[in-house]
Amino acid sequence: MSGAATKEKDQRRQIVATAERLFREIGFQKTTVADIARELRMSPANVYRFFGSKAEINEAVARQLMCEVETEVEKIAAASGSASDRLRALIKTNEAMNAERFIGERKLHDMVEVALNEQWPIVEEHIERIVSCSGRIIAEGMRTGEFAPGDPELATRLVHTACVRFCHPRLMVECADDPVPSIDQMVDFCLAALKAKS
Repeated sequence: MSGAATKEKDQRRQIVATAERLFREIGFQKTTVADIARELRMSPANVYRFFGSKAEINEAVARQLMCEVETEVEKIAAASGSASDRLRALIKTNEAMNAERFIGERKLHDMVEVALNEQWPIVEEHIERIVSCSGRIIAEGMRTGEFAPGDPELATRLVHTACVRFCHPRLMVECADDPVPSIDQMVDFCLAALKAKS
């Protein structure tokens, strides 16, 4: 990568990091390109050299937050250990990281709510990446005999649907005061359904 390309990438990264901080502090809808530029001691026109619109900055911030979750989930999918342990770890890690980013941070939650309502493409891509990691684990469990033989793609979709309240930011908020089933109870239920018949 050339020096100019590296500098441009660094500048984009700084803009996204600054935008994320402002989104946490004042909310993504109240944050303007002028606010981001002022924090970086540059002109709004300079910010627009790297991002064509505020919407592109919004998506870049959301993409970065989702990438952090995807990276951890992909590590779990690629790790050694039983399929059951890895599937449990994946579901619980996804839940914990989403709660940290989008539930504890109310202003970030507002951004995710809009992203879901407006069906930003990055949201669908993120879901597919998480589901794909679960699918790799389930398919491996079926291959090794830890899980019963079957259609790994269907099984993956069933597990994802069963656990959606533990990863969908809106449902996590709505179900926060309803402790049953717990995430471990739901994972136990899914694993029991997947297990090889004796």
